[in-house]
Amino acid sequence: MSARNAPNRESAFVPQSRNYVVTSREPRIANRRRSPHSPLVPGLIAIVGRPNVGKSALFNRIVGRRIAIVHDEAGVTRDRVSAEAEWRGRPFTLVDTGGIGLERGEKTDDVMTRETVGQVDVAIEAADAIIFVVDVQEGIVPLDREVAFRLREAGRPVIVAVNKVDTAKAEPGVDEFTELGFDEIFPIAAIHGRHIEPLVKAAFGKLPADAPDGSSDDSGDFDEAANPFSNICIVGRPNVGKSSIVNALTKSERVIVSDIPGTTRDAVDVPFEVETDGVRQKYTLIDTAGVRKKRRVDNTIEFFSVKRTESAIERSDIVVLVIDAEAGVTMQDKKIADKITEERKACILVVNKWDLVADAVTEARKEQIAERKEKKRRRDGEAAPEATLAEFGGWVQEKMFFLSYAPVIFTSAKSGFHLDRLLESIRYVGAQLRQRIPTALLNRTLRDILEKHPAPTEGNARLKFYYATQTDDAPPTILMFVNRKDLFTKDYARYVEKSLRKSFGFEGCPLIIAAKPRPKKVESIRRASDKAKKKKPARKAPFGKKPAPKKGGKGKERPSRGKRGVGRKK
Repeated sequence: MSARNAPNRESAFVPQSRNYVVTSREPRIANRRRSPHSPLVPGLIAIVGRPNVGKSALFNRIVGRRIAIVHDEAGVTRDRVSAEAEWRGRPFTLVDTGGIGLERGEKTDDVMTRETVGQVDVAIEAADAIIFVVDVQEGIVPLDREVAFRLREAGRPVIVAVNKVDTAKAEPGVDEFTELGFDEIFPIAAIHGRHIEPLVKAAFGKLPADAPDGSSDDSGDFDEAANPFSNICIVGRPNVGKSSIVNALTKSERVIVSDIPGTTRDAVDVPFEVETDGVRQKYTLIDTAGVRKKRRVDNTIEFFSVKRTESAIERSDIVVLVIDAEAGVTMQDKKIADKITEERKACILVVNKWDLVADAVTEARKEQIAERKEKKRRRDGEAAPEATLAEFGGWVQEKMFFLSYAPVIFTSAKSGFHLDRLLESIRYVGAQLRQRIPTALLNRTLRDILEKHPAPTEGNARLKFYYATQTDDAPPTILMFVNRKDLFTKDYARYVEKSLRKSFGFEGCPLIIAAKPRPKKVESIRRASDKAKKKKPARKAPFGKKPAPKKGGKGKERPSRGKRGVGRKK
């Protein structure tokens, strides 16, 4: 929702409709531009196999991070999970896939199984080399032969990784897998990291020597400095349309979408490019699992999914919080928003599935217009129903009062309603994160703010403002030097924040204002050095000699009495 339509908004955020060209940067599916900063680099290795053979464990071992969820239950991985890895200084892309659980001609009513197999087919088609993972403890099963048949049809270089060879006693069982018809077979143990290096070396040798040229798709110039904040995390409750928004923005079937809550489990990075007015910008959308109430999380898979979502929020630059238009703002939405404010992340509120309530809103608007014509008055305390986007936006901001700085966008991933405004909001909030206020301008503005509404006093003590400066961005941080920190109360800090937003915007960004007491006296370096020179060090006696006695006063030396009985008169 634009600030032009929002009631009582004090920002200049007005998203404009622009012509966007969105390019998904999936290897081999769309042309890729060679760039050292690209999240997906040339050379893609896909890990493929039947369910529960250790593909995700091998993926995490090669990448060196716990990205994919590893669990004993079969079928945990559903979407394609990609990450950038490196071998001897040369980067490549590694993709983890779900298990192929269907044989040729087999039909099933399980939507997840069908969609997972479809995602695996896309990964096989996009790969430059494939690691085929099998289980030495179970030997060759019919699904292994089905996977081998699919890989031979694809015509990609294949390396067989015989997993779970934890000891040398299990190595004789590796010879059985020569029946699959592939030349290179490596015994490994993904959990323990055994024999991983020879496998990666062999797979890396199958990659093309040169990166594919993306010159045919270079219709615009890349602006690397324009959007350093490019990680966009999409979060929300289950089944609010997060994955649908990702697919709609990238114009592809990148992630699995279904009506079943909890479809997404891993945090899936989806890189894509947006061309605006001839300038191309790179982004990474992070699709996350839906977050339910803690008391409803009843299995370890969902627990790890929520942890992946929290990690995605931490590493993101801008968080898009998706709310269901039919359900409205719920308590769980507020808890997710609390995590966003706790991490101090920029935020955009998206009310999705607007197409489901658009007809009801139109009818309410017609009724409101008819009442105005008939000049009907409502009873005291009877509130008028929200009938415009501005009124709904005000209602959302009222419920999410602690995210009042976040713009509200009404979208429909199904019909594409206002998706261009969402892209424009992402660009605008990223620009607000990069905003740097000159110190002179900041101090003049703050003096006007403090003079207009002075801070409350405590007895005879009064808050004095000396100067301020912006110390950081993402999030923007203002450091104010005052005489006493305790006089800068929370209420007054909110007033200063509201006034600064009115002057400089900071739309969608949390604004941190910190007060610091200035030292009462700051001694110059020259004076301190002069004092040090005036102080003469104490005179030390030469080695082996007693220090000379002081003359006069209490320091006068007393005459020696000598030994007892000597020199005394009787």
